[in-house]
Amino acid sequence: MTQRRVIIADDEPLARERLGRMVDELDGYQVVAEAATGMQVLEAVASHAPDILLLDIRMPGGDGLEIAEQLGTQTAPPAIIFCTAYDEYAIRAFDVQAAAYLLKPVRRQALADALRRAERLNRAQLQALRTRQADNPQHLSVTSTRGTELVDMTRVRYCEADQKYVTLHHDKGETLTDLSLKALEQRFPDHLLRIHRNTLVGTRYVQALERQDDGACQLRLSDVPDALPVSRRHVARVRQRLREL
Repeated sequence: MTQRRVIIADDEPLARERLGRMVDELDGYQVVAEAATGMQVLEAVASHAPDILLLDIRMPGGDGLEIAEQLGTQTAPPAIIFCTAYDEYAIRAFDVQAAAYLLKPVRRQALADALRRAERLNRAQLQALRTRQADNPQHLSVTSTRGTELVDMTRVRYCEADQKYVTLHHDKGETLTDLSLKALEQRFPDHLLRIHRNTLVGTRYVQALERQDDGACQLRLSDVPDALPVSRRHVARVRQRLREL
């Protein structure tokens, strides 16, 4: 029988121990890691790629609901079962696609039922994500320290190259990829515009091309506080693209 990989996240050692014993008593599941803080949860998920995450809500270093929302951006997120002493978060929990919401003290049969439900949901999630990525070529699958993320390239403000890596600056923060600027430019020609050998910008966020006193040009983007330099060799192409937009 295939062992489903489980991570237990709770800041109380006794709670983790109790959940671990119950999981061990069930066939088909294996606890591969434990976490006591929000940061540890993200690191454990990135390292162990679990099928299922048993997650507390009130934890130091990261609210469980926020963690679930962040994991939901990945292309292969674990199914999440919330295990908490608080009942007031149930509606929000299902907003982040939780497979189950169990109140402490968690009962063995309730946990067994939730694990089976989570397994079914996780397979459905993966299929839905694969379909979404196939149907939406503006999405880019990126493997990072946080796991595998699905980045919506229409939300990328600009891409900045630094040695071997490129940083994607988007509305949810930053994502690092080992894809080159050239590869991104070729893959997303409708969304990205080259303005410098080290920079691509999201065309929908372009506001203005400005000429400085020394003759150099810079580009203003919405939601980006600082203007970005435009190299001389790309000014004409940028002006042409602005007329087309």
